[in-house]
Amino acid sequence: MMDILLLISLFVGFILGIFSGLTPGLHSNNFAALLLAISPALLRVGLDPLDLATAILAASVSHTFLDIIPSIFIGAPDADTALAVLPGHEMMLEGRGIEAVRLSALGSASSILVALALIVPLSLLFGRFYDPFMDHVGLVLLAIAAVTILTERGEVIEGQGSLAPLKYKLIALLLFLTSGLLGTFAFGHQDLARSPLGFQPEVLMPLLGGLFGASMLLISLGSRAEVPDQRETAFEMPARTISKAAFLGGFAGSVVAWVPGVTPAVATVATRLGSDCSGREFLISVSGVNTANALLTMVALLVVGRPRSGAAVAIEELVELDGRLLLFMVTVVVFVSILSYLATLAAGRAAAEFVRRLNYRRLCIAVLALLTALTYAFTGTFGLFLYLVSTVVGLMAPFAGVRKTHAMGVLMVPLLTYYL
Repeated sequence: MMDILLLISLFVGFILGIFSGLTPGLHSNNFAALLLAISPALLRVGLDPLDLATAILAASVSHTFLDIIPSIFIGAPDADTALAVLPGHEMMLEGRGIEAVRLSALGSASSILVALALIVPLSLLFGRFYDPFMDHVGLVLLAIAAVTILTERGEVIEGQGSLAPLKYKLIALLLFLTSGLLGTFAFGHQDLARSPLGFQPEVLMPLLGGLFGASMLLISLGSRAEVPDQRETAFEMPARTISKAAFLGGFAGSVVAWVPGVTPAVATVATRLGSDCSGREFLISVSGVNTANALLTMVALLVVGRPRSGAAVAIEELVELDGRLLLFMVTVVVFVSILSYLATLAAGRAAAEFVRRLNYRRLCIAVLALLTALTYAFTGTFGLFLYLVSTVVGLMAPFAGVRKTHAMGVLMVPLLTYYL
């Protein structure tokens, strides 16, 4: 039976996840690392290791619901919502920001149902064929990258000639390789990233913060975009389309949870291949990837004995996972998901009103300053260098008229180098 202290820990973790999710550029792994760092002091005042593990898990789940809100209303993502920036932010500029939040919340909640259904089959599959799968994971990633580049069509402009599609494919390849070289350099020199405040450095923060956050904020500043009134609009999507997107996101997040080094951000590239042109289907899928991954990383930890996320690493340090404890963790994920779904809807409406009342230009400047400050706080001067360079690279896609998906080469090229 859950005691009162354990229940309090669950709700504290839930609140912390809301806070980290609503903070532009802050990843749930950062919170997990901080809680683990102060765990000795918390244990001395009477908390149990299971209490801390529950708080960390609850925070990681609620974060995956709430982190879409800065991406939609400001254009400032964390590592897991980078590719959701464009469709969500575009919907906000059309006055459909609340709808975008509802789509994301629906995707996250639905993915939990998909992930629950996949726990047993994926555990049996990876428990038996894990090593053969890992022998070919590089080819899978290469195929995803190739299809993403070859399906690039660019902007449709009359009279641009028959070779225009080829031009856009070459630009997409250039963006993929450029961001990939940047990622390879960053991960090869990540020992240079040192937090002046003693935080655990994570080079993904400046890389994705520049590629998908700062670059988009700069474009918003240059275009002098105005935030329209945010209306309560209907989805206008067939139930079959929503179900397909939710399944795709839940499936991708569940599978990637087993693969070392492959983050949910990489899985979103695969979901992009099946999304519709409006990006709404993609928004559902992206959100589902992150939430399903939070659940299945716990299952992967038990089955293959290797943590696949910052939260799983922290939990492994605190408790020894077995079948009974895994069942408890799954229950926590489901319960927190219900709370997070409701919190996301409420926070989305509040954010719509909050952003509408502010001077959007000043808000973008303030968020740029916050992203820069967080980058320095977690990664120091080397992180600032990566942040500046990745911001410049991130401007290539909108100016060239290609999808920003190709900038995920920052993660995929280092992974391809490792696995091939």
